[in-house]
Amino acid sequence: MQFIEALKLRSKLLFIFVLITIGLVIIGIMGAINVNTMKKNLDNLYFGSLVPVTELGIILQTYSSALSNTIYKARNSQLTPAQIKLQIKSSLVTIDKEWAQYKSHFKRYEELGYIEYTDHEIESVNRYFINILKAMNNGKDIKVISINNFDSKIRHIHQVVNKLIDYEVNIAKYERKNFLRIYDSLLLEVGSILLIVIFGVMIISFYVFKSIQNDQTKLEIATKKLKIANKKLESVSYTDSLTNLYNRRYFNIVYDRELKRAKRTKSHITFMMLDIDYFKQYNDTYGHLEGDEALKSVAQVLKDTLKRPADFVFRLGGEEFGVLFTETDESNSANIARDICDAIREKKIEHKTSKAHKYLTMSIGVVSCKATDELNEEVLLSRADGMLYKSKDSGRDTYSITTNVSEQEPLVVSKKELSA
Repeated sequence: MQFIEALKLRSKLLFIFVLITIGLVIIGIMGAINVNTMKKNLDNLYFGSLVPVTELGIILQTYSSALSNTIYKARNSQLTPAQIKLQIKSSLVTIDKEWAQYKSHFKRYEELGYIEYTDHEIESVNRYFINILKAMNNGKDIKVISINNFDSKIRHIHQVVNKLIDYEVNIAKYERKNFLRIYDSLLLEVGSILLIVIFGVMIISFYVFKSIQNDQTKLEIATKKLKIANKKLESVSYTDSLTNLYNRRYFNIVYDRELKRAKRTKSHITFMMLDIDYFKQYNDTYGHLEGDEALKSVAQVLKDTLKRPADFVFRLGGEEFGVLFTETDESNSANIARDICDAIREKKIEHKTSKAHKYLTMSIGVVSCKATDELNEEVLLSRADGMLYKSKDSGRDTYSITTNVSEQEPLVVSKKELSA
């Protein structure tokens, strides 16, 4: 039954997905077509009209300014013959270049006739200046040139080019008007299609999602209940109910995992076995309720001292605790053990029947070494247990540490040796 319901839900979601996809494809196609159309119109408007006008303007300016100034300065003897020839040649090159670029653009059929006429007139005027250059090369003085004839040719070519500029400007206005009309039409068309698609998707989606919502609500309730149950189960499975520390079962999992990881990275691994001093006497003196509170206080001290994500603290059973962490050498591990002993003592939990101190204290056995493939996991635990008993034999409220994890007797390093 649940499998059938899951299939129904997937079918509904698939239907929505296909519908939205089709809508987006339609919008995308329309958008692509419209953008391409707009691009062509913009090309006609700007590159088809604005650029030609600029080119014609350069031609007109060259005739009206550059060539005219050259001739007038030449007649007033303000330029040398070499300068006159250079400026005339440069101006003619500019005119030929701009006119060739202008003719290379797209031209309508109706303007081809006038362009041919303009081309002829430009060629005629340019030939006039070429003849002036030939005359100068033959030694004639440029002052003999008829200024009236020169002005007539410049005015004439000015009128011819201006007429072409006016035509291009009118074409630009027409293209702009036509572009805006097409743009508004396309915008209205795309907007209408988009509204229809969105409206259709909304209506269909409303009914589909309404059905899905009912299924989803049931699924969410079931999922929430399952999460709560899993959380409770995980908490019971891996956490000590009194201290909220990890329990012995989780220690077995983490210990095996962290040891393998340390061997793989060849990093340091440290295991501490901790035991509250004379805790049986504490329970006998103050009662089990106070004993539970003492265990909670010790657990809190361990949490406060070991805050790194890779620090693991366990309650292994009764008054016995375990601490496991990696990537910390023996010197720093010893400092951590000392800090724990000091922090427990500084809690000032009264313990009248303790032979170690008037307050509650803790003994710690520490093993810290660099993990190698030969490291035996049982030896690591047994060395920590041996160090714990050494701390108890040393009067308690202290720690003992070793780095020797060989199969033979451990090499003990005392606190004094470390501090030295």
